[in-house]
Amino acid sequence: MRVPLSCAATTVLLIACISVSVRAESPWECHIIDDSSRGADGVKLADVNRDGLMDITTGWEESGLTSVYLNPGPAKAKEKWPSVTTGRTRSVEDAAFVDLDRDGAVDVVSCCEGSTQSVFVQWAPKSRDDYLRESKWRTEVIPISKDMTRWMFCVPMQVDQQLGVDLVAGSKEPNAQIGWFEAPEDARNLMAYRWHTIGPAGWIMSLKSVDMDADGDLDILTSDRKGPMRGCRWLENPGAGEAQKKSWPNHFIGCRDREVMFLTVADIDEDGLQDVLVTANFQKGSEIVILRRLDTRGKSWKSYVIPYPDQTGTAKAVLVADIDRDGRKDIVFSCENAKAPKSGLMWMSHTKGVFEGDWQAHDISGPKGIKYDRMELLDVDEDGDLDILACEERENGKGLGLFWYENPHKGK
Repeated sequence: MRVPLSCAATTVLLIACISVSVRAESPWECHIIDDSSRGADGVKLADVNRDGLMDITTGWEESGLTSVYLNPGPAKAKEKWPSVTTGRTRSVEDAAFVDLDRDGAVDVVSCCEGSTQSVFVQWAPKSRDDYLRESKWRTEVIPISKDMTRWMFCVPMQVDQQLGVDLVAGSKEPNAQIGWFEAPEDARNLMAYRWHTIGPAGWIMSLKSVDMDADGDLDILTSDRKGPMRGCRWLENPGAGEAQKKSWPNHFIGCRDREVMFLTVADIDEDGLQDVLVTANFQKGSEIVILRRLDTRGKSWKSYVIPYPDQTGTAKAVLVADIDRDGRKDIVFSCENAKAPKSGLMWMSHTKGVFEGDWQAHDISGPKGIKYDRMELLDVDEDGDLDILACEERENGKGLGLFWYENPHKGK
């Protein structure tokens, strides 16, 4: 077993690796939502048509388009979902739901890297009956974003408590940064949006709006993959006023010596404090790092490492939930570079304490799929357990597309 080095972060100590064993189990059943395009790159959820069912948006990077999928309900969820192409933008890396102009129709914001280097708004048709008609959607670029940097992710957030919702965004080199687009009085006037840089970056992998210091406003939690700012950290919201348009105080919480990927927030040890879990690549191995919060102000953390099993690829994304319905928090993780016979998607359970080293890994995807991405947990078939929504980019040169894995634990 490898013993990891310490994370170079204030008030963070890294203890010994937590051991993992692998149980031989059959993969879960996979249901394809859409495999008609190439390069499905992450999933985001929202109930856009207000029918009580969570819908999906995703960007297809290699095909250069963004799509929305309307959840058809449990009776038809195993079939292809009704969908619409909301915009055609090259090198789309991320798509997010937001009703930007507050007209009741949920729009989509797409972040593009590559040579496109722009943030686009795809305006939804006002009539609900037109939502699945591509001709009724309109795509516009936010002018100030154009050619600034390679945009990676965007999070809708009311930053300044003024006018409409703002957009927090992060990017990767060149000119990598984290900041926010200040919304004008007329949200449709994209020329009027103003950009405010709040911190430098290298390669942003995660952006989450979270009140990290329990002061009543939302801060920005991020994982940064490359460069001098790499690791997990949060940017402290300085409060309303001009200070929000300048650099926000930065607080590292761990993993400065690792190539971190996607993170998630969860109270995994159920002590009443929200912890952070992140996947990371370190030397020749991959890991899940549990950054255990020790105080309410977000200044004191302790790190624990769970190594990826040998049967998997390299680190990509992580989520926390009770997968087998035994009352304990489990971990779901995804991989890149998971060429057969390796698995690209697994979950881990434990029978003792979270930090006691008895985690067991269980297969989800089997050898199918090479490059999985970020996931969402949702009871798609409404049978009482959480299924996994995910996408994959590389299998057979095209990718498996967008799909969900059916959790087999419904009878438990």
